[in-house]
Amino acid sequence: MCTNYVPSAKAAYLEARLGALVVPDTAALSPLAEVFPGYSAPVVLRRTGSGEGLAALRLAQFGLVPHWCRDAAQARDISRKTYNARSETAASKPSYRSAWAARQWVLVPMQCFFEPCWEDAAANAGRPTRWRIARADGQPFAVAGLWDRWTDPATDHVLGSFTLLTVNADDHAVMGRMHRPGEEKRMPVVVPPTRYADWLQASPQQGLEWMRAAPAAELVAEAAPLGKPSALAANLPLF
Repeated sequence: MCTNYVPSAKAAYLEARLGALVVPDTAALSPLAEVFPGYSAPVVLRRTGSGEGLAALRLAQFGLVPHWCRDAAQARDISRKTYNARSETAASKPSYRSAWAARQWVLVPMQCFFEPCWEDAAANAGRPTRWRIARADGQPFAVAGLWDRWTDPATDHVLGSFTLLTVNADDHAVMGRMHRPGEEKRMPVVVPPTRYADWLQASPQQGLEWMRAAPAAELVAEAAPLGKPSALAANLPLF
């Protein structure tokens, strides 16, 4: 599970790996604090229209809202449960299967993400310690995800949203330390920096081949205190 992360909107970093990148108003992509479900954050998606560039940088809500939601109440309820998608079932689950079949892949740029570590819970009044997970080389990275677009029938407001794809991490040297004892360990799918374009262009079948855990040697983890989240803008349109 990944419910909290620090986003990255470094266009130069992404362009170096994707080539031409369509970027919206830079004011909308100013440095952001931590992101939680319901907040908006930058994502990179494959462009389908004409013009230069394979990919575009957009803002979308963390917590996927399927296009078939009937009203705002259902959209809110579902988005609270869809910030992470199990890669083993994403191609068949109602909330994700249309996005998977349509190759609605995204890259979610991050500086780091956070997970609860229970190793010291006995000495911490039974509470876990929040840990920060990042690349060992200190560089930004991108997590594989799915996006969808929903139109509110009451207002015609178009909402872009996304979910992070995750894989089992029970035996992972870093991520296997996270989460409550006895629970399955999960981790987001980190896309290799040289393969960003390949991920965005993958077929539905090829998408399954990408669902792998990043090598533990490429990650570093350390205890990190919980900061106060900033009030980021929510419900921004994807397009």
